[in-house]
Amino acid sequence: MSFSSENNAELSADLPDTLKPDNPLWYFALAFWRQPGVQENCLILQHQGWSITRLLSAAWLALNNRLYTGTEDATLTEWRDRVTGSLRAVRQWLPKTNLDYQDLRDNLATLELDAERIELALAWQMLTKNNPEDSTMQGREALIQHNLEAAAPFSGSATGAASQLNVLADILANFPKGALRP
Repeated sequence: MSFSSENNAELSADLPDTLKPDNPLWYFALAFWRQPGVQENCLILQHQGWSITRLLSAAWLALNNRLYTGTEDATLTEWRDRVTGSLRAVRQWLPKTNLDYQDLRDNLATLELDAERIELALAWQMLTKNNPEDSTMQGREALIQHNLEAAAPFSGSATGAASQLNVLADILANFPKGALRP
């Protein structure tokens, strides 16, 4: 796997000069991830092509009575594809059962988490810049379901993921109120 310097320059030219990795979306992601059932269901969805960052953004917005449209900034999706996705692909490619690769797998997992944190910072920046308006949708549960479905990688993929989305929606419906607002 290699990147040409031309491709790297294209990505870095679009990266913001400053980011806020410590933001309410990141803290929500940490708290939500610790809830029983969240990690397992998000990883199942990720294996089906879903972006956990999109799911977390959609969930956080729903808890703050904001509509998630599914629209993302090109820099965010490019970061996900080129950086986070590449690190994940390399880590998953290494044999899990061979202890000779364990240190490398562990280091890649740490780098992948760092890349995900930057990805969430990019999402946070986009969400606060575009600042979606309060939802007019009736009921917290309806908004949660709508936002999670809007995080789908393509039209129709929410149908095949109904079981995982329902688990996440139930957890979100009972998630403590008072998360920091966008």
